[in-house]
Amino acid sequence: MSGSSRIVAVLGPTNTGKTHYAIERMLGHRTGIIGLPLRLLAREVYDKIVAIRGPSVVALVTGEERIVPPRTQYWVCTVEAMPEGMGADFVAIDEIQLCTDPERGHVFTDRLLRSRGTSETLFLGSDTMRGPISALVPEAQFVRRERMSQLVYAGSKKISRMPPRSAIVGFSVDNVYAIAELLRRQKGGAAVVMGALSPRTRNAQVDLYQNGEVDYLVATDAIGMGLNLDVNHVAFSSLTKFDGRRMRPLAPNELAQIAGRAGRGMSDGTFGVTGEAPPLDDGVAQAIMDSRFTPMKKLNWRNAVLRFGSIEALINSLEVSPDNENLLKARPADDLNVLKSLSQVTEVMARASDPQSIHLLWDVCRIPDFRGISHAEHASLLEVIYGHLHERQSIPDDFMARQIRRIDRTDGDIDALSKRLAYIRTWTYVAQRNGWVRDESHWREETRTVEDRLSDALHDRLTQRFVDRRTSVLLRRLKQKEALLAEVNDKGEVTVEGEFVGRLEGFRFIPDKAAQGTEAKALKSASLQALAPQFHLRADRFYNAPDTEIDFTEQGGLMWGEYAVGKLVAGAEPLKPMVEVFVDEAAGPDVEQKVQRRLQHFIDRKVAALFEPLLNLSRDEELSGLAKGFAFRMVEALGILPRAQVAQEVKDLDQDARGALRKHGIRFGQFTIFMPLLLKPAPTRLRLVLWALSSGLQEFPEAPPPGLVTVPVAKDAPQGYDTMCGYRDAGERSIRIDMLERLADMLRSEDSRGGFEAKPDMLSITGMTLEQFADLMQGLGYKAERGEREKVKAALAEQTAADVPEQPAAEETPADAVATDDAPAPAEALAEATESTEAAAEAPAAELASDEPEVEVFYTFTWGRQRQQNRGPRREQGQGKGKPRGKPQDGRGKPHGKKGGKPQGAKSFSSRPPKKEKAIDPDNPFAAALMGLKDGN
Repeated sequence: MSGSSRIVAVLGPTNTGKTHYAIERMLGHRTGIIGLPLRLLAREVYDKIVAIRGPSVVALVTGEERIVPPRTQYWVCTVEAMPEGMGADFVAIDEIQLCTDPERGHVFTDRLLRSRGTSETLFLGSDTMRGPISALVPEAQFVRRERMSQLVYAGSKKISRMPPRSAIVGFSVDNVYAIAELLRRQKGGAAVVMGALSPRTRNAQVDLYQNGEVDYLVATDAIGMGLNLDVNHVAFSSLTKFDGRRMRPLAPNELAQIAGRAGRGMSDGTFGVTGEAPPLDDGVAQAIMDSRFTPMKKLNWRNAVLRFGSIEALINSLEVSPDNENLLKARPADDLNVLKSLSQVTEVMARASDPQSIHLLWDVCRIPDFRGISHAEHASLLEVIYGHLHERQSIPDDFMARQIRRIDRTDGDIDALSKRLAYIRTWTYVAQRNGWVRDESHWREETRTVEDRLSDALHDRLTQRFVDRRTSVLLRRLKQKEALLAEVNDKGEVTVEGEFVGRLEGFRFIPDKAAQGTEAKALKSASLQALAPQFHLRADRFYNAPDTEIDFTEQGGLMWGEYAVGKLVAGAEPLKPMVEVFVDEAAGPDVEQKVQRRLQHFIDRKVAALFEPLLNLSRDEELSGLAKGFAFRMVEALGILPRAQVAQEVKDLDQDARGALRKHGIRFGQFTIFMPLLLKPAPTRLRLVLWALSSGLQEFPEAPPPGLVTVPVAKDAPQGYDTMCGYRDAGERSIRIDMLERLADMLRSEDSRGGFEAKPDMLSITGMTLEQFADLMQGLGYKAERGEREKVKAALAEQTAADVPEQPAAEETPADAVATDDAPAPAEALAEATESTEAAAEAPAAELASDEPEVEVFYTFTWGRQRQQNRGPRREQGQGKGKPRGKPQDGRGKPHGKKGGKPQGAKSFSSRPPKKEKAIDPDNPFAAALMGLKDGN
């Protein structure tokens, strides 16, 4: 670096504004880098600078997070992640006294010796670093900053007597959790802050404390590293900590670093001890208050000039001893220990055969052991990562996906979530390394998303476990046997004595999900006791509610507004469903019976209104014989019967029976026997529910959208679903049965044996393209032969129109030529045929003017089903040529063609006397024509 760079060591106790001063100095330069001891603190400083300069010029780089805008000017990093060789104008290292830390000290010492800004360099930390900095950086200037407020020793206090706005410090996870649990029971709750928490969880917990929702904070020594909190008192629950190798007492300067968090700005603070921690010695307490500590003499150091000729050379270069009396060789760190372990693996040694491979191995070894399971497991994981990187130059996507998928779960308790957070940090670190994964942005976002999800879940669990004010209130009132006041707002939220306890959904109380264990039981007990009057008031309001407020779902649920209050269950008959209610046992039998009666009245009236034609049919006492049996079949089938299923019954019905059934709105179609009124959306929706109930289905299929002529075939639907919907499956789509009958009326006049083409009216009523129509016809039993031809010119069309023979008058068409009961009148069929002919004759002028022949696609349809004994189509007696009988051999409604004469094949005989000639049904739309024919004969 340039020798003209200004180097300043800003030293002093906590609460002197050193970090704030460094931020101001950095923003005074065009570019700058600041290194911080924790990623939590790095995030806090990053947010402050972003608020001043905006996110487009500020980068955040830690081992597990990398936000680098294209126009970055200011870099906020953890000390380990500080970029080298940037040539920034300004460089600052915070908490420089960590040069003496047994594990991370060598990194801080390296930055002290080698990191410089081209214009200014700042070292921030404790005044105990003055001696080593003077010896190692002779050109450094020193600035002493005094604490802005007083720090006073307050002695020992019990947790139950801890003043508000206190932070209690523990040095193990178990200790922190135990203290937080005690504070929850005695003080209403506490926020938890630990170094292992993600920034997102830590910030959420700090906000819980800063916003005043809780008055206490339980933390590890992580709060000593520059985290700014509104703390008035700091209490130590222990004066010893495990440093990774052994339990050791905390040095006075370490205690001061933590105690100094009490009192911010100009506010004074206090510190002391609690729990099993012994009182501080007077000398130690006074030293903390006066910020007088033993000066540091030696800093941890590790060689930064590494040799990558071989693994052995790399290890030797890492173990070089310092040649300066102010430096102390650092103890082997995790990365060096892993390197030594992997150097014993044959496969790793075979891969690490050149400097580039050895450098890659060292980069992999520097992945921190976030999981902290064991050295062997950590080394094993790094071996796998190194193998992927060396062999494929990147970690496979499927491998990354598997690792992340195993971690991406938000179930479990605090410990489980904390472990998953530690695990995801490994893969977050891997994703942040340039070139280690193929799609860096994807995996960085993926790992960050999982970490955020786990962080939110962990914050929720911490809050659920360690924050509670309502339980103590409710339990105290219950013990005093006082009446509890419950209120339910319009959203169903229940409060007891002003505390939110859950929701009232219909007639069931849903306790607050944040409550667990004993707390949940207490909440439910207190709530149900207070809600007893509310249940009766709500039941009365429900019983008098109009039917418009109640509805059924397509899955058989019964809703009162947005709340489920019951469900339908199968009754003795499909049209008589029963009701099962959802009512808490605590509401009492009176409430349950009232809800039961109201729901049964609702569904009975709904069935009576929507299925009135069917119910009238079932109650018609004038029906007898075959007509009565057929009516029973219709009621049992909820108003829709495929004709193929009742072909013989329909054949056996005489005209009187059919007339009696038609009076109830039954239509005898070529494909389906149905009641048109029951095809409307409302009856269809209820019919599907009643059918699913009577069929014992576990999952009820939903009705198609109303108003559609055709819908895609439901592939996995239960058998009979299409019929209950009012549709018939044909090919890839289902067609509404009333439209299918209209189509059948059109097809009846076509030559199904010689072949015919689709008319525009056929496509119009189905709303299909020609290709879709061809698929539909094949589903109905036709063969569709595709062809292409030259489009007919206008002149030819006119000639064709001139050659069309004059059509016979409607009254000349024999009325008995219609094979089905409800076909359209012959005059209507003639009008449709005439319109089709006229439309074909009107070719656009543009087409006639074109010289190039235009090609059009057409389909020729012929009946494709086999007939018994290869017989031709049968005709009724007296049926004219070209008027086929509508009923096919298989009962599925095959229209017959024009050709053919009298029926051929074997005759059938019967021992019964000849049937009496059927009387003509006066309700038949063709009754007049039939009577005329009969008289003519």
